Amino acid sequence: MKTITYTITDALGLHARPAGILVKNAGGYASKVTIKNQENGKEADAKRIIGVMALGVKCGNTIELTVDGSDEEKAAAELQAFLKENL
Repeated sequence: MKTITYTITDALGLHARPAGILVKNAGGYASKVTIKNQENGKEADAKRIIGVMALGVKCGNTIELTVDGSDEEKAAAELQAFLKENL
């Protein structure tokens, strides 16, 4: 299991466009990917757009992605790169 912690720097937070891309990227891996908003404790399946949007992640919030499965190394590295580039 791999865990990624990232603080959102985008002024709009985790809004629809990057959330959709995150969900699409997470869906491309066999591993289970969960996302948690550490500010309010809410957690969701990162492969489901409604769950990700319901987390209410704002600028300055810290999120935690947990990746668990057969391709977790690759998935964690690529999702971390996505977060740094887009959020």
